[in-house]
Amino acid sequence: QVQLVESGGGVVQAGESLRLSCVFSGTMSAQNAAGWYRQPPEKQRELVAVMANPSGNTNYADSVKGRFTISRDNAKNTVYLEMNSLKPEDTAVYYCNAQTFGLATSTYWGQGTQVTVSS
Repeated sequence: QVQLVESGGGVVQAGESLRLSCVFSGTMSAQNAAGWYRQPPEKQRELVAVMANPSGNTNYADSVKGRFTISRDNAKNTVYLEMNSLKPEDTAVYYCNAQTFGLATSTYWGQGTQVTVSS
């Protein structure tokens, strides 16, 4: 089992920055991925950014490329999402996600953190 706890959400104005953190605990397989999804009001959850471990390969949604950066500190069991040049359309609940790969794939979610960007 893996537990994920997000922090760092809040209310900011357009153009400002936020950094989200997700601390994970429990047993992660050597091959895993951690990332961020978001769910805007009345819309479906969507991928924001994901990083594979141990390769470090990343994947970003087109809407955040060049503005958001995902990073990971394995020593702290933490994955970050640095969000710059925020726009009102970035307003959403942001969820941390982890997947472990082995004989079976397991998926874990955090509780979510609200990000609100005002114009």
